[in-house]
Amino acid sequence: MSGLVQRIHDAVYGQTQPTVTVLSSLLAVEDELGYIPKEALEFVAEFSNATVNDVWAVASFYPNFRFDPPAEHVVDVCWGASCHLVGAMNIFKSVLEAAGLDDEGDTPDKRLTVRFNSCLGACSQAPVIAIDHHLAGRVNPESAANHVTCLLQQDGHGK
Repeated sequence: MSGLVQRIHDAVYGQTQPTVTVLSSLLAVEDELGYIPKEALEFVAEFSNATVNDVWAVASFYPNFRFDPPAEHVVDVCWGASCHLVGAMNIFKSVLEAAGLDDEGDTPDKRLTVRFNSCLGACSQAPVIAIDHHLAGRVNPESAANHVTCLLQQDGHGK
């Protein structure tokens, strides 16, 4: 079993909730790998006694699933109600500008992914961004852009 397939296996079989579904299996894979490769669609189909088309129907329905490997770093900008009310859109614009992007997505060099996120669960610290899953609260456009600039100035190994 290849390393990728082993990680998919471990993610799917490692679920601890009482009910395991196609969706929960896809979420487990996404949590483990950061994306859902073709091999995972096939594995989840076999595991769930479903067709690959059925699994793809579930996976493709949710816009937050990725089907290619993620960039080295990920910045999520919350645009939930609390964050939106205190300036999330200006933060999103400054993050995009610092990343050199016109819209959410990956930088061409795959160093950074910028995404909208409907809620990061830290409303009391709004506006909030997450940098590689670490929250930064009460950001402003300048501090958010500085976070992105620092990420992009790091060496290619994330150190």
